[in-house]
Amino acid sequence: MKIGAYAKAGVDVEIEAEASKIMYEASKQSFENRKGKIGEVQAPFDDFAGLKMVPIGALPQDAYMSIGFDTAGTKVEIAQRVGKHDTIAYDLLAMVCDDALIRGGEPILVGTNLDIKSLGSDDAFLPVVRELAEGYVAAAKEAGVAIINGEIAQMGSLMHGWGDFPYHWGAACVWVARKSKILTGKEIQVGDSVVMLREEGFRVNGWSLVRKIFETEYGSHWHDEKFEKTTLGLAALTPAKIYSRFGVKLHGSFEEEGVAEVHGFAHITGGGVPEKMARVLRPSRLGANLDNLFMPPMVMAHCQEVGRISDYDAYRAWNMGQGLAIITPEPEKVIAEAKKAGIEARLAGSITKDPRITIKSRGIEKPGQPLSFDV
Repeated sequence: MKIGAYAKAGVDVEIEAEASKIMYEASKQSFENRKGKIGEVQAPFDDFAGLKMVPIGALPQDAYMSIGFDTAGTKVEIAQRVGKHDTIAYDLLAMVCDDALIRGGEPILVGTNLDIKSLGSDDAFLPVVRELAEGYVAAAKEAGVAIINGEIAQMGSLMHGWGDFPYHWGAACVWVARKSKILTGKEIQVGDSVVMLREEGFRVNGWSLVRKIFETEYGSHWHDEKFEKTTLGLAALTPAKIYSRFGVKLHGSFEEEGVAEVHGFAHITGGGVPEKMARVLRPSRLGANLDNLFMPPMVMAHCQEVGRISDYDAYRAWNMGQGLAIITPEPEKVIAEAKKAGIEARLAGSITKDPRITIKSRGIEKPGQPLSFDV
């Protein structure tokens, strides 16, 4: 068989087309998530490079749309280290879809960009693509979004990572909202409760510190270290929970009313609880007293311990067991709805007039000590 010039340069377009078809077939399964709703995908003909579109002719005048961007960050390296790729889509979609909640939006459509080093000249790496696609389908269903488009780019020597198939995954999420449902932060009032939803892993932020700590303690193959009943790598890979579908049900979707009054959401990612809560509270110039947070996941506590990270710095770097904060005057309703959805929630604190965020630490340095952060 004659090998083309492009293939000699490390890019086999036939293998790339096959990988694109795998991801497209996965994305088609997500179209069902928006059937009969705003964001329903229509495709005049079935082809991975074909047109996919959404009808918008009947939108009401108070309809608003926005778009957010994010990536799975360097957490993809952990998937590459342990050879498990079917959960990283949860991390990617959690970042772009859960951010829509902050403004009271309903995520409806996602497009992704998968940058890889090379697919090679045979089908050796297609099983990895299939794993990514498997996670794609499950995560999209959890978020209630349709994957409308995607791109695979072979980056060659520009792409670095772990193993033979390094990659980076980014996404954009289109969300919609009714004007009356948009959250600005000024809706928050003194005395509102803060209900926290539990997170069992690192989510997507703070990984530079995690990798530095574990490599220093255990060496370059730290992911193979035994931890609890698994390995340190698999424990660290624990996928992010996706809260957007639950949050939309609480606050109300584009077409339906919510089941509880919500004044704000804080998506606990980069900067941890202090930064993400402060970002939501700054417009109202209020603060929060959080005296009943969840314990950090065991792998996170272990990372804090071996890295000798103070509680103060740990709460600024990681979520410390908190995934989403819901600011509400109806905490009992929120907690009851979370229980129905199989989500662990607790009353974590309240909104205060003093513009500071006070946390009762659950870290390993000095559990129970108060930590104070500026808003």
